[in-house]
Amino acid sequence: MAGLEEHYSAQDIETRILAALRTAGLDPSRRLSPEALGALDHFHTGGLRASRELLELVPVRASDRVLDIGAGLGGPARLLASGSGCRVACLDMSADYCAAAALLNRLTGLDDRVEVHEGSALNLPFADASFDVVWMQNVGMNIADKRRLYGEIRRVLAPGGVFAFQEMAAGNAPVCRFPLPWATHPADSFLVSVDDMRQLLRACGLVEERLEDTSEEHLARTAANATPAPPGQLSLAAYVDDLGRKAANARLGLEAGELRLVRGVFRAQPREGGR
Repeated sequence: MAGLEEHYSAQDIETRILAALRTAGLDPSRRLSPEALGALDHFHTGGLRASRELLELVPVRASDRVLDIGAGLGGPARLLASGSGCRVACLDMSADYCAAAALLNRLTGLDDRVEVHEGSALNLPFADASFDVVWMQNVGMNIADKRRLYGEIRRVLAPGGVFAFQEMAAGNAPVCRFPLPWATHPADSFLVSVDDMRQLLRACGLVEERLEDTSEEHLARTAANATPAPPGQLSLAAYVDDLGRKAANARLGLEAGELRLVRGVFRAQPREGGR
């Protein structure tokens, strides 16, 4: 775990983020919109656009209880909360990212609807059937015990609740380029094939509604936008070190077929006895 903790650490992250906001012409003393922060706080393949596309598949109601696992700086959670009025619990293993998420919740005026928890996806600090929606983007690649991960997700989902996710899966050859956005070293990357992912999810009582490979769509869309953000523009580089090399390696892996980008929607099957 030490390797992952180092990978997802960012010294003085709050200071770095505030400086990046001011450089981009945003005033942290005034309420900021979640959309204005989109290039900064959606730390996953496809960024804000990918979050919006996933949301289109899972309409979220104001009454829904939502959990975002591996929430990072909380961008998707604030997108959900601001759009629907729902309440979102964010969970992330990184103390630095949790601190930054709390800061951005305050700056967007959403700290009453988005709460931040530091913890492990393998031991969710929530009661059974606590959530109507579990949301996860680019998280499982760091987790070897996916059966336990999906079992925990099923445990906290109410019967009929939805698990919506985006994930990198194993392709046709071993990944050979590091660092990547989710791992500095191979020892911290745990990819499975799309078929294995499907079988594991089903074994945990999650019923498939959609599981699609979006790799080629993503590559075609981003072909003209593969260059780093210009100086002064908000980007993940405010807190992700060596971002250019990590992103380039991920793109090369997708182009070579070593990686596959998938998007899924699964529903919690009622347990025996009606739970």
